[in-house]
Amino acid sequence: MVLSKKGVQAVAMDSWPKANTRLHQLNGPVNCMGERPVLITGAGQRLGAATANRLMDEGCYVFVHVRSSIDEAEALLAAAAERNGRRCGEVVVADLTDGAAVEDLVSTVANHEFVAEHGLHGLIHNASFYSQSSFEETGLETYRSLVRLHMEAPYALTQGLLPALEQGEGSVVAIVDTSWGRAWEGLAHYTSTKAGLRQLMLNLAGELTGRVRVNCLAPGAIMAADWEVEHFASVLEKVPLGRSGKAEDIASGVSFLLNHPTLSAHVLHIDGGWSIHEQ
Repeated sequence: MVLSKKGVQAVAMDSWPKANTRLHQLNGPVNCMGERPVLITGAGQRLGAATANRLMDEGCYVFVHVRSSIDEAEALLAAAAERNGRRCGEVVVADLTDGAAVEDLVSTVANHEFVAEHGLHGLIHNASFYSQSSFEETGLETYRSLVRLHMEAPYALTQGLLPALEQGEGSVVAIVDTSWGRAWEGLAHYTSTKAGLRQLMLNLAGELTGRVRVNCLAPGAIMAADWEVEHFASVLEKVPLGRSGKAEDIASGVSFLLNHPTLSAHVLHIDGGWSIHEQ
């Protein structure tokens, strides 16, 4: 593994082309739907992986961004290639809390041959970090890290890839949260930065009207973190549908927002109706 000066990692492989690239590529012929490239951040596991699978199966060429889940992303792409009989995407590795790495990621995606030719069909801001700690115990550097991940990186990626999105008549979808307007114990650092992402996207939806569509998706009662299993069970008691959702439900919602030609400035709640009891 090699770390570039700007922080984007690349996995050295004999099958790579000789040209300089920071994108991990699968072996095999390039017979993909390259006219619909999509970048998904945090796409190696959980909701991001399900979304990548959905979009690859729909014919998109997906840049699967990860920070460390390289093996999982490789397996994701290999399975998609087997299902679809074509190469469905590439893995790009970058630390989104590093400003220089984000700049390098923008350059790498924008200059990719498919994006240069067709523009960018979609930009999905999914990368996130979810952990619980009390306000008194959460240091400022931890908070700054989440600000960089949830707000600064989406800002920079959207700004840097805006020309490609306009060229591809593409759209932006941000995965936000159902915590908007509520107080969740031990999660001030998480909920406030997710709220910032939501407001950023809604503002851009207005500012970029007629150029790029921008929407948000707020998952709720979907997948419990390891540390919240007991709490998650109590949440399900408040969900009108009486059950948790699946990662594939989020993927379906992202696909809908990404491809709907007239929908913008919308926050789609996929939470089994939980939000009506939490307002």
